[in-house]
Order: sequence, then structure tokens, then C-alpha cells
Amino acid sequence: MPPDPEIQVDEVLPPQINPIASKLAASKDPVDHAAARILAKYLDELLRVPGTNVKIGLDPILALIPGVGDTVASGAGVIILLEALRSGISIPVFLRMIVNMGINFLVGLVPGAGAVASVFIKSNSRNLKLLTTWQEGNKDQVKRSTLRFFVGIFLLVAMIVLFIAIGWAFYAWLFYSLLQNIAQALGVQSV
Repeated sequence: MPPDPEIQVDEVLPPQINPIASKLAASKDPVDHAAARILAKYLDELLRVPGTNVKIGLDPILALIPGVGDTVASGAGVIILLEALRSGISIPVFLRMIVNMGINFLVGLVPGAGAVASVFIKSNSRNLKLLTTWQEGNKDQVKRSTLRFFVGIFLLVAMIVLFIAIGWAFYAWLFYSLLQNIAQALGVQSV
């Protein structure tokens, strides 16, 4: 069937994208930190607890899933660290950002208590504040050093490997302790 000659197509409409994706796509300036700002908001300050001024995000909600939730939330927080590296942040400030994320990750390993603590630690918001504060003070002096970038990437990969190793070790110890307690309760000789 041939096309109707009366219908003229003069433009192709792009597919609808969500507002977050369009905001990220519109930002080309690393000083804007759109990705970092959006992630910090969603991970740390998405919802206000009714009747209080306390805001929570997806980080403490994901922390309720032992092991997996903290890994996912920390993985999203790594994007803020990559944004910092892209901006040319100094290594000492970058290390502070890694420590913030590390504290959040380690506290989050404790089932239940980690989720509650994550509400108050807000490592992603702290990291965004460190990034923007450093950028405002050093905006004219930002050097896009390749060595600094690769040192930062190395530190980031080392942090991820360390977090995974600590998480596995913690949960292996927890599982082993649980087995020991069950064996003692049943009167079975230790495993």
C-alpha cells in the first residue's frame, strides 16, 4: 500500500526521555556537576520524614538489604567520585571523599543499624559539598593532570576492591559465627 500523498513528514520527534536524563544530557560544564547533584539528592535527601526535618534517600533504604544494598548505593556514589576526578580535584580532598564513602559503607554493613546510621552520615551529600567547595576555591587553578587522574582512578579501584573484600570477610565471619552458635545450641561439636 503506497503512502498517502497528503501526509507530509517534516520532522522526526525524539523519543521521550525522563527529566533527570535530560538534565544530565544538557550539562556539559564539569563545574555544574549535574550528575553528582542529582545522585546526592536521590541517595541522601529524596524524601522528608513526615513531622521532622530529617531527609532520607535511597542509600538508607538500600542499606536494609544486607551486603547488596550498600554495594549498589556505594556504586552509585562512585559516580560522584568520578565527577570529582573529572574536575581535577586535588588528591587530599579526593582521599577525604573516599573516607566519607568508606565510613558510610562500613557502617552500612551492620544490618539494621547501618541503615539508620546512613540517614545521618549522608556521605554523598558531604562529597558533593567537598567537591563544590573545592571547585569554587580553585576554579581558576584547576589543572587537568593526567597523572592526577590516573592516581585517582587507581585509588578508586583500590577502594572498591577493599570494600568488596571487607564486605565478604564481614559476612563470612557473621555466617561462621551463626553456624557456631547453632552448633552449640544443638550440642553438635564445633564446625
